[in-house]
Amino acid sequence: MTLLIQYTFLFASVLCLVALGGCFSEHSGIINLGLEGIMVMGALGGALTMSSMDPSTPAIIIVVATICVAIIVGMLYSSLLAFASIHFKADQTLVGTALNLLATAAATVYVRAMNTKINPDNVSTTVQYIGQKKAFIVNLGGFEFNWFMLIAVIALIVSYVVLYKTRFGLRLQACGENPQAADSVGINVYKMRWAGVLISGLLGGLGGICYITAGVSEWKFDVGVAGFGFLALAVMIFGQWKPTRIGLTALLFGFFRALSNVYSGFSWLAALKIPGTVYNMMPYIISLIVLAFTSKNSRAPKAEGIPYDKGSR
Repeated sequence: MTLLIQYTFLFASVLCLVALGGCFSEHSGIINLGLEGIMVMGALGGALTMSSMDPSTPAIIIVVATICVAIIVGMLYSSLLAFASIHFKADQTLVGTALNLLATAAATVYVRAMNTKINPDNVSTTVQYIGQKKAFIVNLGGFEFNWFMLIAVIALIVSYVVLYKTRFGLRLQACGENPQAADSVGINVYKMRWAGVLISGLLGGLGGICYITAGVSEWKFDVGVAGFGFLALAVMIFGQWKPTRIGLTALLFGFFRALSNVYSGFSWLAALKIPGTVYNMMPYIISLIVLAFTSKNSRAPKAEGIPYDKGSR
């Protein structure tokens, strides 16, 4: 049971961070389907940072350095979406899809080239961070507390305050609802949309490094992040683009994802003799069922996905 709770909180943290990132982007008016790719790039930056550091390095330095690099790489990669969507008015869905495909391919090629350079006989796409990963974990009586759990809670609270209690958040939402009206009162729509996308890159990069450190000490980058970016989008939609509901939804989806890691530890589940692949698919099946019944009542920001033209009214 302890393991189930532990993995539920950890996977919920990943989903919460990435879904909040999508929430900021879409509230600004930009559909960010590239969250999967942003997660991969953030994970790559964080994993390479961890692997390059000595395991004896103080834990706080490892944690801060890894998080900072994951954030920077995530923001840089998300800027491709912002540049194409805001300035070139490209189709946001196509750009996001391209970013997802590019990220996994680029990460795979880079890691393989790096490993081959270090050892010509090693052509794997794996990055190891066995000792460094321990810096993120604190053992509390058998429960492995991961610092990303705390980061996710902080991000949830900050997101709520920023979106609903600050001038910036209200302006950001105005740009996603009616950018022409926002512009008419002096709000720079382009800057606000850039801010929304960059924040999504920040949170997406964090979610990526959080995901690959969940229970493993190495990661094969040719598998990407196993569709977690798309699962986070489902969490965001079911959460109605609201931080509090996103947090609760992330817990629900995180629970079903955690089952695939610990189901064998429950005798009554093991007795059912259900293949492990079914448990792996469960979060995605649940997301399809949930969205099928709830998407009709979803209320997305009105101007999301619509390129803003300053000259139109």
